[in-house]
Amino acid sequence: MNLKPITSEKAVKLIDTENTLVFETERRATKTEIKAHIQTVFSVKVTNVRTSIQHNVKYAFVRLAPANPAMDVAAKLGVI
Repeated sequence: MNLKPITSEKAVKLIDTENTLVFETERRATKTEIKAHIQTVFSVKVTNVRTSIQHNVKYAFVRLAPANPAMDVAAKLGVI
């Protein structure tokens, strides 16, 4: 699965306020596949996955458990 982190101003704000990471993903990826992939790659607990399709691009909003700060994962990715 190909996940590309989004580094827009809104995405960075979501990291701070809602402990949520934003990724661009493949159109055919399901929420359960995205959740499983994030949990295995980053060794974190995912509580919720929301998806949105805009301009033929699918975005995944991945909320992490409070025990796993999104800021730490974002630092590993080089977003922040």
